[in-house]
Amino acid sequence: MKKNVAEFIGTFWLVLGGCGSAVLAANFPNIGIGLVGVSLAFGLTVLTIVYSLGHISGAHLNPAVTIGLWAGGRVGGKTILPYVIAQVLGGIAAAAVLYILATGNGSDIGNFAANGYGDHSPGGYSMLAAIVSEFVMTFMFLIIILGATDENAPKGFAGIAIGLALTLIHLISIPVTNTSVNPARSISQAVFVGDWALSQLWLFILIPILGAMAAGWVYKLIKS
Repeated sequence: MKKNVAEFIGTFWLVLGGCGSAVLAANFPNIGIGLVGVSLAFGLTVLTIVYSLGHISGAHLNPAVTIGLWAGGRVGGKTILPYVIAQVLGGIAAAAVLYILATGNGSDIGNFAANGYGDHSPGGYSMLAAIVSEFVMTFMFLIIILGATDENAPKGFAGIAIGLALTLIHLISIPVTNTSVNPARSISQAVFVGDWALSQLWLFILIPILGAMAAGWVYKLIKS
């Protein structure tokens, strides 16, 4: 239960910090933080949680990460369901807080940093581009996580590597899909946007999980 609570809190912080920066601060008049700021916000949420709660739950914060670590032989199958439930609920709780904040000045939520492709991609990118982006970015994210947390890796630096990796991933792929690589993050925003966000949500659940599983298998292969 302690591990599940840690995953709930960690994913809550990831969604509130990352999506919150996108919704509230990215385009704030004259002094908005822009795409670089949003990318840093996502990376910083992971970095801070890895060092604060990682010793309790491993700080997965992401169903794709949990499933990828299972595919890589790092966690048992019984970990998956309770972690995924905690992560999704933590993300939705953060999105609820963000909804209250975003509508606090009478504005509507707009796209609410939801993930999308086609007409709902920030840059108008196709479904195929979104699939390739989400698969490759999640694959590389898991390779970095597995390598940085390997028993032979330098100790104490995993959080930095993982946080910077998520920052880089967002710098590359925000224009394509608003960057998911995390089904919990995608679900949390889609629940409040509804409509097109829910209809496109399948991609941001399925493809990151497939990318993460592929990374787990590949890492086991090259490690053995």
